[in-house]
Amino acid sequence: MPAKNLKYYCFRFENLRRDYKNGGAPHKPILLISLIQAFQQGVYKATEITITPELVGLFKSNWKRLVETNHQCLFTLPFYHMSTEPFWKLIPNIGCEIWVKSKSSMRSFANLTTAIKYARIDKELKDLLLEKDESEVLLQFILEKYFPDTKGNFSSGANNYISDIENQIIKEPNEIYQARLFQIRKEVDNDAFQEEVFVRSNIFKKEIPKIYNYTCCISGLRIDAVDNISMIDACHIIPFSESYNDTITNGIALCPNLHRAFDRGLISINKIYQVIVNKNFSEPYRSSHNIKQFEKVEILLPENEKQYPSLNSLTYHRDKFGFK
Repeated sequence: MPAKNLKYYCFRFENLRRDYKNGGAPHKPILLISLIQAFQQGVYKATEITITPELVGLFKSNWKRLVETNHQCLFTLPFYHMSTEPFWKLIPNIGCEIWVKSKSSMRSFANLTTAIKYARIDKELKDLLLEKDESEVLLQFILEKYFPDTKGNFSSGANNYISDIENQIIKEPNEIYQARLFQIRKEVDNDAFQEEVFVRSNIFKKEIPKIYNYTCCISGLRIDAVDNISMIDACHIIPFSESYNDTITNGIALCPNLHRAFDRGLISINKIYQVIVNKNFSEPYRSSHNIKQFEKVEILLPENEKQYPSLNSLTYHRDKFGFK
């Protein structure tokens, strides 16, 4: 068995199994370039490659810069089909082992993220990707091999796809953001739109707790943890499925129990940003966690008034659940 060194992986990357129609499918090379960048940026440090918005974003950024052939930009395809390469093994979630063997099922991003726990790469490859010089050699090798005409467009540190979406979520008015999403929905198929929603949803989940200082805006709960663990959720005021709206003003930061209470209409927020409690439930036991204790509590608001929860969205929520 050959030593799994830099030369070995250059050989493997040069001989990827892929469709050679239409100039050769660029999906696997783009995924490998994105994976190398993700290691260089500290997204990954181990052999387990989970599907993260950072990796999907790098994939789409690199595709836009490097690919000129008429192929469809789908992250799902190479993440699944890379399993035909000896350095990439898919690890399914419990109960999904047979499902993962169905190639047709794994074309869907939703199915992929449901069925796959992570992909495991060789330890030797992981070690190379953690070394700056070796990872750069592999990166340049792939660029030269598969994208000699467009490699000049490559930017090693950029993830424009992610940064553009962050700006849209943080800065765009609701109407413009929603119109953008509706237009994207018209232009791409369902698989590509699932990938788009995955990235946007995860950025929303990251940005909302940040602007509320990782604090529940109702209870004041905040837990600082050394392992980047947060007990605060990003809660859509109007669900994304109804609004196509991931902007900051359609979100509030809540601890998990109050997130559920808000989503189920047990609580809402009035036009002066006070909590109102529905009358349609009872709490028969005394508890420090009772929901009704928050009646008329003024919620914590972001420092920037432009990021306050939308009063229109809050009105929609109150009307939906019959608050007077």
